[in-house]
Amino acid sequence: MSSENRTNIIDMQMLTLSYDTNKPTIIEADAKIKTGDFIFITGKSGSGKSTILKSLYGEMPPSSGNVSVCGIGMKNISPSKLNILRRYIGIVFQNYRLINEWTIEKNIMLPLIIGGFSQNVCVAQAQKLLRHVKLSHKANKYPFELSGGEQQRVGMARALAHNPLLMLADEPTGNLDDYSSEVIWSLLRNAREHLGTTIIVVTHHIPATINTEYKEFFIENGGLHEVV
Repeated sequence: MSSENRTNIIDMQMLTLSYDTNKPTIIEADAKIKTGDFIFITGKSGSGKSTILKSLYGEMPPSSGNVSVCGIGMKNISPSKLNILRRYIGIVFQNYRLINEWTIEKNIMLPLIIGGFSQNVCVAQAQKLLRHVKLSHKANKYPFELSGGEQQRVGMARALAHNPLLMLADEPTGNLDDYSSEVIWSLLRNAREHLGTTIIVVTHHIPATINTEYKEFFIENGGLHEVV
């Protein structure tokens, strides 16, 4: 995908992120990510990969510097503006964060329910995504009735339900079997190629079979470095 005529969906400017003011996790990161990019963020455990993701959906405010997401600066962002921004973001967590009291189908509907879409739209989109993640036969099951790989596929379907502009995935295939991993990578590739979704994946290991053009950023000693 050509970078020409594509705007920056993320712009980090001297971004510093700290849990402890005396020991910042991310130090003065500069990066520009264009709409439609497929990005991997790699680094050792504890290097700050997940911390950067948190800054992109507003859970980790900048200590100094700033990062803008979809043109909105995250430093001192108001709760109302953050709620609006999150409507354009899909998030896949390591621990799935599914609602155990809801069926798989209803879990996938969650972003659409929040967005106020009609029941017919919610059901149609959930059924479409269930087919994509090969779980149509388990639509009426509950999360605790599924394997870890199946739960993560549901999490991915839920994150894509509202056709987000930006997808953030934290170790989306960690500890998954090969089949579930390939289903997830296929969904991410298709979202990028057919919907123009910008994909940012935190991972320890970039799969050899990713089969799409991507960029890699590596975190070391608090610094964010593009791999060229």
